[in-house]
Amino acid sequence: MSVYNQPRKRVIQLIILGMVSLIVVRLFFLQVIETKYSKLADANAVLKKVIYPSRGIIYDRNGLSVLRNEALYDLMVTPSNVKKIDTAYLCSILQIDKEEFHKRIVESIIRNGRVRQSVFASLLTPDMYGKLQESMHRFQPGFELVLRPVRSYPYGVGASILGYISEISPRQLKDPSGEYSAYQPGDYIGATGLEKTYESILMGQRGIQYLMKDNLNRPQGSLENGEFDTAAIAGKNLRLALDIELQVLGERLMKGKVGSIVAIDPQTGGILAMVSGPSFDPNLLSGSFRAKNFNKLYVDTTKPLYNRAIQAAYPPGSTFKPITGLIGLDMGVITPDFGFNCRGGYGLCGRFSRCLHSNPGHAANIRLALANSCNSYFMHVYRMSVDAPKWGGVMKGQAKWTEYLSAMGFGHRVGIDIPSELGGIIPDTGRMNRRYNGSWNSCSEMYVGMGQGLLGVTPLQLANAMCIIANRGYYYIPHFVESIDGDQSDILSKYKEKHRVSHISNEAFNSVVLGLEDVVRNGTARGAAMDSIIVCGKTGTAENKARINGKIEKLKDHSLFVGFAPRDNPKIAIAVIVENSGFSTTYAVPIASILMEKYLTDSISVKRRPILQRMLEAETMSPEMKAKSKLDSLNSVSYAATYGEDLLKKIISNNLKK
Repeated sequence: MSVYNQPRKRVIQLIILGMVSLIVVRLFFLQVIETKYSKLADANAVLKKVIYPSRGIIYDRNGLSVLRNEALYDLMVTPSNVKKIDTAYLCSILQIDKEEFHKRIVESIIRNGRVRQSVFASLLTPDMYGKLQESMHRFQPGFELVLRPVRSYPYGVGASILGYISEISPRQLKDPSGEYSAYQPGDYIGATGLEKTYESILMGQRGIQYLMKDNLNRPQGSLENGEFDTAAIAGKNLRLALDIELQVLGERLMKGKVGSIVAIDPQTGGILAMVSGPSFDPNLLSGSFRAKNFNKLYVDTTKPLYNRAIQAAYPPGSTFKPITGLIGLDMGVITPDFGFNCRGGYGLCGRFSRCLHSNPGHAANIRLALANSCNSYFMHVYRMSVDAPKWGGVMKGQAKWTEYLSAMGFGHRVGIDIPSELGGIIPDTGRMNRRYNGSWNSCSEMYVGMGQGLLGVTPLQLANAMCIIANRGYYYIPHFVESIDGDQSDILSKYKEKHRVSHISNEAFNSVVLGLEDVVRNGTARGAAMDSIIVCGKTGTAENKARINGKIEKLKDHSLFVGFAPRDNPKIAIAVIVENSGFSTTYAVPIASILMEKYLTDSISVKRRPILQRMLEAETMSPEMKAKSKLDSLNSVSYAATYGEDLLKKIISNNLKK
């Protein structure tokens, strides 16, 4: 070869070598480094089937399941496998048009890719599932029915407690915190209530089954005899302090009324019942009509999704007087024998505030003042507490007074184990300064001593305060879950800790407890008395004002009762609020007494049965609100509340069998 051709030869050799190297590097990248195509190849040969676990069951204190799992099916789609199918027939079964069909296919591709399964139609009705099951061969290999456990609620109660589950949102899946990294599109997650708080406990763990596919994408059996399969692990069960019989009775007693009931076991902090009225059947938010029903509940005039037990702040009225008395006793500004010469009102602040009593001696000591519910007495005790010389000024005295309130659980969240709890309002110095522009004294908010003015407390806080008094100075954080099956973590440890309130003496507590006993024995709450059981309680009729058309107008008062029983070794503390219903003795007292008697004796006495019937039939909701509400019609079509109705009949007839 000519010497002149040598450079040309080398150039050609280098070009060929470079091309071969490029091909080798590219093949190495595609086969070893890049996983995209191997995944596509696997997807063509292997079907990855998700096995959804059963969520944990929730039981009441007596081992009755208050919710359970039922089997529904999702229709899943793999867009790349949708070839020649009978689209018209599929649309007719699902009751959608072709435009909606193509929209869902596009959304599936955007959400999860062409070769991965996505939910095409979730929680099919039994009718849809039956038709699809018979005809699935007409829609394969692109579509598949997948079992999906969903919740059902046999007693039809506890919606605001138990919560509901819903499909995880795209926003949650994209959360950068990684909180939802274990979830995939189409998964269901606890949205509210106990379902949300204990999601990681209840959810369980998904299983995976790998199936081989033939060239027509038909499943041909397990891959390697199931060697790579993982079994689904069911969620853990929750055991509650809740008494489902008490919950059923409480919700039925609040039907047609607006308000709340909270009952707690003072010895453990376990919540026995929590009612927010009006309520709704939780089955409405389960199954294929969940979204439709949620929209109706969301716009209903009665606000059934609003949990008044932990989200509504009320003026406590006279139910707050035991707290004012305790603080005064512990500060040393009064003794149990301290009396106030009330002559039908309080006039020491330059204005006369009327009291309901004018008979001499009705506030001669704290027991009489509580039994007669003397407004003047407790306004004066409040003023003496914040004006005490040892604090060095009213601002420091007010700060000390609100410290006591905070220690008793007011003005902040108590810490219950369901979400969305609010903290309420107390007259701390910051709020006082804002309201009065930094210029105020003990007369400015003297009404807080009697439970009015700059106070807003939740029913949960009132019930917890009764636990503190019943226990003579301590409480456990109110909670629903007492134990978790098979759980060794310390997730519940904070609910086992005893919280002591300041250093209030036993003498102070005993004086208040005896006063609350007198309230029931011969005072304003005589309707709460029970044979052979000493009940302690306090009534309250709280003023109710609202801004209407730019003006503050007085509405019908709220009816309240708080109490506990028995006096010694207490087993139940309760708070009842019935909005816009007038005097406490009309509704709050009889409702509370019926629930306490039911829990303590497992029966309702003959003499109280007419009261029970009257409370079941009574409605306090305004005719305008009731006329606009669709709640009754929604609850009437719910399909699984029969256990609750049967249980209620047994309670009413005293035909319960333990």
